[in-house]
Amino acid sequence: MQSRSYTNLLELASGNFPVMGREREKRKMMPRVMTVPGSITELDDDQTSSVTSDNQSSLSMDRMILVANQLPLKAKRRADNKGWSFTWDEDSLLLRLKDGFPDDMEVLYVGSLNVDVDPIEQDDVAQVLLDRFGCVPTFLPPNLMEKYYDGFCKKQLWPLFHYMLPFSADHGGRFDRSMWEAYVAANKLFSQKVIEVINPEDDFVWIHDYHLMVLPTFLRRRFNRLRMGFFLHSPFPSSEIYRTLPVREEILKALLNSDLIGFHTFDYARHFLSCCSRMFGLEYQSKRGYIGLDYYGRTVGIKIMPVGIYMGQIESVMKLADKEWRVGELKQQFEGKTVLLGVDDMDVFKGINLKLLAMEQMLKVHPSWQGRAVLVQIANPARGKGGIDLEEIQVEIQESCKRINEQFGKPGYQPIVYIDTPLGINERVAYYTIAECVVVSAVRDGMNLTPYEYIVCREGISGSETGSDLSGPKKSMLVVSEFIGCSPSLSGAIRVNPWNVEATAEAMNEAISMSDSEKQFRHEKHYRYVSTHNVGYWSRSFLQDMERTCADHFRKRCWGIGLGFGFRVVSLDPNFRKLSIDDIVTAYIRAKNRAILLDYDGTVMPQNSIIKTPSREVISILNRLSGDPNNKVFIVSGRGRESLSKALAPCKKLGIAAEHGYYMRWSGDLEWETCGQSSDFGWMQMAEPVMKLYTESTDGSSIETKESALVWQYRDADPGFGFAQAKEMLDHLESVLANEPVAVKSGQYIVEVKPQVCHFLGSCFSLI
Repeated sequence: MQSRSYTNLLELASGNFPVMGREREKRKMMPRVMTVPGSITELDDDQTSSVTSDNQSSLSMDRMILVANQLPLKAKRRADNKGWSFTWDEDSLLLRLKDGFPDDMEVLYVGSLNVDVDPIEQDDVAQVLLDRFGCVPTFLPPNLMEKYYDGFCKKQLWPLFHYMLPFSADHGGRFDRSMWEAYVAANKLFSQKVIEVINPEDDFVWIHDYHLMVLPTFLRRRFNRLRMGFFLHSPFPSSEIYRTLPVREEILKALLNSDLIGFHTFDYARHFLSCCSRMFGLEYQSKRGYIGLDYYGRTVGIKIMPVGIYMGQIESVMKLADKEWRVGELKQQFEGKTVLLGVDDMDVFKGINLKLLAMEQMLKVHPSWQGRAVLVQIANPARGKGGIDLEEIQVEIQESCKRINEQFGKPGYQPIVYIDTPLGINERVAYYTIAECVVVSAVRDGMNLTPYEYIVCREGISGSETGSDLSGPKKSMLVVSEFIGCSPSLSGAIRVNPWNVEATAEAMNEAISMSDSEKQFRHEKHYRYVSTHNVGYWSRSFLQDMERTCADHFRKRCWGIGLGFGFRVVSLDPNFRKLSIDDIVTAYIRAKNRAILLDYDGTVMPQNSIIKTPSREVISILNRLSGDPNNKVFIVSGRGRESLSKALAPCKKLGIAAEHGYYMRWSGDLEWETCGQSSDFGWMQMAEPVMKLYTESTDGSSIETKESALVWQYRDADPGFGFAQAKEMLDHLESVLANEPVAVKSGQYIVEVKPQVCHFLGSCFSLI
């Protein structure tokens, strides 16, 4: 792959210099369904285009477009089979995000429906949903949906993000290229729906979850300055796990086309940043509490905040009379018993059987709880087909329930109450209200809002008798896995490693044996957090960070470059001017004395080229330039003078500045000059042992010995360890060489020690 500088050198000689940007026309306010004005640049075969504007719109009509796999709607066929009936899905998190937005901000939803709409009806359905609900449906053909959602999302991304590697076809499923292509095709359909309704300079776009991870690239290719955020609701795995994905670079580059990327926990964000560092050499910076990645001049913000719950829905359910009746019924059913509760979806990562084993262990080790403690386990239906057979897990759970109940049960008492039928929120709230402790033993989960819901239900409604206790203070206890997203925010919970059954059993015993005053203190602490960090707080915080991250979008100049998932936006200072061939020719003709300084690696030679000598074409160009008596042409390089002399031997009139100007030769027939102030290199004997020490302990590093400098390179070392070693070496060398006339500097994968100030440029310009 040729570098840009090398390619430009050839184009400069031929007069074929590419135009990277054009002035954009001013945009008028666009309707929801629009034709994009402006200057269009073809990027690839599907003729996607990039629209930019150098001036921010004077009409401030901010709007939020929320994009997710599914719309927050419930759909069912009418009784007469003529048309569809739609209602809001009150359980949808997406629906409640608007609680954190300004009152005058319009919200549009883009996503698919959970029903298959006949193509003949799709236009009518789309119009109804847009007019009545502000929803823009993406209709995915059934065969595409199967490969996209049930295939790539559930069989490949979801298991991998939960740390399950596809060692065999029965565990996670091997990578299937056709499923990846379906995933890309589906994301493209979502992008087309967003493009139909977007006002690119006034709207925010917020994309949700792993189903749409490549969508940012499709939108960024079309709109360079679009304000766009992405939030991942699942875990992001460690770099060792993520890097096993065959399309790892495509997905990571697509995410980096967002302006703000959100995660529930710092662990998830840290894993993402580690992937960026190891795969692309990107390092993050923390500035005044905000984390950012510099990506081709753009700052990609990293947001860390766990999502909250919608308090209003739970509180409204708690006021219902049938809920109060159900609470009374459950209290009667479990009278005299201490209830521990588990509420989990049926999947392999929820650790339900581990919880049952911990309950069994607690009853064995603490027999006083036999006949008194009951674990109610609610197993919700699996959310998708997925790639993992659940039958084996269900059989294992049922066998554990049967064994424990046979061993410890007696007339009127069963230690395990297993509920595997769907329960509505009313029923769920009732169980929360009577439970003394909630146990979450998931081995991996993105967030898990069960503890938050439980805390709110135990608090009850002010002035009502629907709280956790009709007369006493509010109290609750939590035993939560340390591998779930909500764990860091619940400082009063007892955190456990769910794989350690004995430790989990002890934690369950500790939770239900704790004094009421301690339970009350922990409950109050949790409730303060949950009630203030609700879903509205979360969405408001994300919007504020997106506004901050995108604040300079309309100040900078942007160019979109690259094809396919290699596309990215290069963002530059507004004063930046891209040189054109006409400007160069005019200045060249007008000048009577010219200094032309060319780098060797990356300009004369392609970066990291195996071939060490320039091509005939490049040699010819250099001879033509240096043959003009009004020109003084120099090759400036960090390479040694011997290798440069050999490579550039055909260029007799070419000047060479070797080792960054320490050695200089004005032409091929003249002797080398030394530009340094000292010829004493005794400091090398002090620096080299230090470098050797770090080389021996850093696999993949090496020392390059030059005539005037020593360079320690760690390009082939582990990025994280190499960087840490380089930082330590820099301090070490500065201490050892403090009284020597040398400079110790760090660069890209190098630490260099060389003589102080060289006056090569001054010498060059003094003779022009």
